[in-house]
Amino acid sequence: MTPDQAKARIAQLTEQINYHNFLYYQEDKTAISDLEFDQLLEELIRLELEFPEFLSPDSPSQRVGGAITKDFETAEHEFKMLSLGNTYSEEELLAFDERVAKGLDSRRYSYFCELKFDGVAISLVYEKGKLIRAVTRGDGTRGDVITENIKTIKNIPLHIKGENIPEKLEVRGEIFLPRREFDKINAEREANGDPLLANPRNAASGTVKMQDSGLVAKRKLNCYFYQMLGDDIGVNFHDEAIHLMEKWGFNVSPTYKKCENVQEVLQYIESWRDKRHTLPLDIDGVVLKINDFDQREELGFTAKTPRWAIAYKYQAESAESELLSITYQVGRTGAITPVANLAPVKLAGTTVKRASLHNANEIERLGLYEGDTVLVEKGGEIIPKITAVVLKKRKPDAKPIQYIEHCPECGTLLERKETEAKHSCPNAQNCPPQILGRIEHFVHKRAMDIDSMGTERIRALIDQDYISNPADIYDLEAKKDQLLGLEMNQDQYQKTEEGLLYIALHKALFGLTEGISLTEIKDFLEKQKDSSLFETLKSFQTYIRESNKKVAQNVGTIQRLEELLTEAKLPAMEDFVPVPLVLFLLTGKQIDLPELVQQCKQESTVHSILLKLNLELNDEQNARIKKLKSNTFQAGVISNMIEGINTSKNQPFEKVLFGLGIRNIGENTAQILARHFKNIDALKSASMQDLLEINGIGEIVAQSIQDFFSQEENNQIIARLREKGIKFEIVEAVKTILGHQLEGMKILASGKLNHFKRDEIVDFIEANGGQYVKAVSKNLDFIIEGEDMGPSKKEKAKKLGLKMISEAEFLELVNGNAQNR
Repeated sequence: MTPDQAKARIAQLTEQINYHNFLYYQEDKTAISDLEFDQLLEELIRLELEFPEFLSPDSPSQRVGGAITKDFETAEHEFKMLSLGNTYSEEELLAFDERVAKGLDSRRYSYFCELKFDGVAISLVYEKGKLIRAVTRGDGTRGDVITENIKTIKNIPLHIKGENIPEKLEVRGEIFLPRREFDKINAEREANGDPLLANPRNAASGTVKMQDSGLVAKRKLNCYFYQMLGDDIGVNFHDEAIHLMEKWGFNVSPTYKKCENVQEVLQYIESWRDKRHTLPLDIDGVVLKINDFDQREELGFTAKTPRWAIAYKYQAESAESELLSITYQVGRTGAITPVANLAPVKLAGTTVKRASLHNANEIERLGLYEGDTVLVEKGGEIIPKITAVVLKKRKPDAKPIQYIEHCPECGTLLERKETEAKHSCPNAQNCPPQILGRIEHFVHKRAMDIDSMGTERIRALIDQDYISNPADIYDLEAKKDQLLGLEMNQDQYQKTEEGLLYIALHKALFGLTEGISLTEIKDFLEKQKDSSLFETLKSFQTYIRESNKKVAQNVGTIQRLEELLTEAKLPAMEDFVPVPLVLFLLTGKQIDLPELVQQCKQESTVHSILLKLNLELNDEQNARIKKLKSNTFQAGVISNMIEGINTSKNQPFEKVLFGLGIRNIGENTAQILARHFKNIDALKSASMQDLLEINGIGEIVAQSIQDFFSQEENNQIIARLREKGIKFEIVEAVKTILGHQLEGMKILASGKLNHFKRDEIVDFIEANGGQYVKAVSKNLDFIIEGEDMGPSKKEKAKKLGLKMISEAEFLELVNGNAQNR
């Protein structure tokens, strides 16, 4: 490689690594595996060693982790939180052991092995046994102070109880979200129509950075501790420190082991390779450390990592499966995400039937053909991913996968911007998933707060043409008689890339058979989850015979379904079957199958298909088809929904403004705009300059507002909402004036106060003529110092020479000024 080529490659690697670091540490997302990331970093380090003239102080090879955020105070780590070197092979582990032996000039050392928990590193500082500060890893030198959030984790001691506790010590651990809690949260999010959390690690990382510690407490985070630091902690070996931590009440995972040599380390690694899947959290490897602290000092550090510790990472498990079909999902912003439907395969203790394909680039990179045998890998993500194609197993007549050109939901020609990886549907006004996203936002509790309109009901109303924008919601009361019996399509339906409707297998079997309950069918399918669709149908016929329930009729129907599945040559989708085949059997073949297939490309529920077909069905056929349907709107549901809609008319202007869903306008920005302009008309007529003069409004937000009001359809929706009584002007609250004792003073309160809650102290200061300021600055007249005031704020206040008074002194000041006046 020439110097010019090396320089270009180093720049490219730096950009890639910084991007993935940003995703991981700031956005709590991952786009590549740990192995792929480590390979990029290793290549960068190798090139920088070979061409040291291109080594920059800002290179990611010189950093130990992510970055700090702007949302929290920051604090410097007394002991840097260094990263560990990684290895994926036994050979590299043995090489590490040789380096240790050489560095110590001896083989008289032992290792302490711990599982490498896939969570969020945290540093806890205790003084006189009391927790005074909790700091994230950050960039290894400084981190975010998240003490209040960490105090909500029940197994983190706020006070250490025991004997001989050092005056000051630091304890480090890994915060994680147990898998069962993660699954529970995602189940709730799915029921509410919220996007699913990617994996437990990202969920834990996002949770500890929440601004509301009450929400953090609800997430039920956990923590395992693995290290104790301090100038005088009274022990010389790591295993002794671990036993002390256990004795003092810290939650230490009992999975550790002291190993006398590297061969015992390898045995420990192998013993947990499969067993790790039984633990309540994700494990991505093993950490081995020299047990003796003096030997650690002797071995020392490189610029980035300790020479006395290393992490062995298990490679993500991989398995072969057959690509059955690809489903294209439309997100609420119009983004298209392809998902591979696979023949079921066991992977990391679970059965995998789907894999993420991300975008068209990924399909092209993999070189996917129809029916390919693929390698599937499952790390910590919800949906596994395809990593490669097994080319030697490709079918001779296979055709390459062609990415769709039209939206599978509305048929609009897809677009792809040069700067974006995903295709998207530009039909924002009429594409059902995009309409769903806008209306869900409008009815959200922080906007119009119509809690009786959940995702399931909204989707049903959209799919069946009752609503397409927020204003339509307020017309529903006049149509309530038509809503009775309307089907809510839930998640029992899926669509292919061509928009063909499929129904969940359990519902199809329930509708096609007689005398077998839905619960019995679900229990049967649970036992068949590792089987293919045709294997399942064969087994179901055996189940019918053994159950002796209308054997001839039921078995005959299932056999005919098998035949139709083979003859129709429609795309395969595990756990789902094509709706036209099921209806063809249930309606007595009143309509030709090709025509029925076309009808099932235009509708989203069995109910809507049958309304369009207008077939003459007897009572038995109607009863069977009713078994296919999902839940329907009942009188009580409709009544509650209408009541919620009418109540929402009382929401204030700032909530309405937020609910309109103007791009880049969050809750806080909506409040700023509402308070500044007072009504929607003033906001609509504001010039670009008017908007930019408002503190907190930048060019992006200002342009979004201009773009929104430039679309006539948005103005028509606002006009219709206004006619229905929605508030489009602010109602000024009458401020309570207690006096002028704090006239002209700028004040900040920090820490826990005994007489005031956070909002109350702000109101009290303003009611007495003062101005409450949210951040430490030289313009403050004084700070009210409450209990457990943040050390960073206190340090900054001292540097600026600011006056700090107690809560009692503050109350005395207010009362004294009142008497003087």
